[in-house]
Amino acid sequence: MSEALFGGCQCGKIRFVAHSLLNNPHVCHCRMCQKAVGNLFAALIGAPLSDFAWTRGQPSVFRSSEFVERGFCSNCGTPLFFKHDKNKHISLSIASFDEPKKIPLKFQLGMENRLPQVDQLRELKDYGTTEDNDPDGFLAIKVSNRQHPDHETTDWPEK
Repeated sequence: MSEALFGGCQCGKIRFVAHSLLNNPHVCHCRMCQKAVGNLFAALIGAPLSDFAWTRGQPSVFRSSEFVERGFCSNCGTPLFFKHDKNKHISLSIASFDEPKKIPLKFQLGMENRLPQVDQLRELKDYGTTEDNDPDGFLAIKVSNRQHPDHETTDWPEK
């Protein structure tokens, strides 16, 4: 990877940069990851610690086991990372990157706890975009949105 990839939490209190990524973008279905992100699975990718930095704020940490810590924003709750004490990399939540679509998945693991809802996604009725489906709700969210934009900012919230 030649470009730096930036990311952070929903409220913008925590920001990071990864100057390189490992070739391990994946989803983990293990029960610990499900609970840590409050979802069907965790989507993660590693970044060598030598090529990674927190650029704004510091995440809060929960030790989910003897050797693992998981980081999140204490202000908005965004799950940000998984780190095993013995690893020389940090596994970042793919959706916390500003441009998560640039990180295609390569594999999945933790299959013993893969939930059946994952297989249902293809067959669910598609109601389209929020803008098309609920224009009034979309506009109300747009004008009152406090979410950090998907790009670097000098100050946040902007004045």
